[in-house]
Amino acid sequence: MIIPQAHNLSALITGASRGIGKAIAESFTQAGYRVLTPSREELELSSVESVKAYTAVPGNTKVDILVNNAGENPICEIESLPCDTFERTLRVNLSAPLLLMQAVLPSMRRQQWGRIVNISSSYSSVSRPGRGAYGAAKSGLNSLTRTAALEFARDNILVNAICPGFVETDLTRKNNTPEQIKTLCGQVPLGRLASPEEVATLVLFVASPQNTYITGQIINIDGGFLCQ
Repeated sequence: MIIPQAHNLSALITGASRGIGKAIAESFTQAGYRVLTPSREELELSSVESVKAYTAVPGNTKVDILVNNAGENPICEIESLPCDTFERTLRVNLSAPLLLMQAVLPSMRRQQWGRIVNISSSYSSVSRPGRGAYGAAKSGLNSLTRTAALEFARDNILVNAICPGFVETDLTRKNNTPEQIKTLCGQVPLGRLASPEEVATLVLFVASPQNTYITGQIINIDGGFLCQ
């Protein structure tokens, strides 16, 4: 099997303007990959029409690696969760990754090589009050990942999901008070939040030519949180 070199490969990474996505994009760039990081104006993931318009542009989907990183996590308990908020959360976190996987598949299939990494969450396995919409979407993304791995394997396209636990990002600070973040750190065996760069390092390996046999996996990076 011929192993491609990073400088010959391109990666499409969504949600790369900040947090985990930014760290992933920077790690790929530093490793020599050509990186596409569409802005929200170019690719609005809550809109099926926007996703289809973006993928219809020649060259946008002729990539070797897809990282579905972008996500939204509205905090709202189920009792008062608006249906439109729930549906938007599913579109951003689940429907858009599906459409992007469908769009990049033909190019990957032609070359008989590809890597897809879906950024899921520990909330796909456990939950907290207010995370119903986000957890449902990420659980669905895990299932979609497993099925895609089975269906794409014959074309040497490996598909995996990475599930970060508590990460030091703007979103974490937005959804948690300083006191809550301190509590979260106390619940993690390693005693701290992950850095975005730690997550990016794992994504880079799973998406790289060095990964030749890991597919269909839901990989937790949570400092031991889910071991408890």
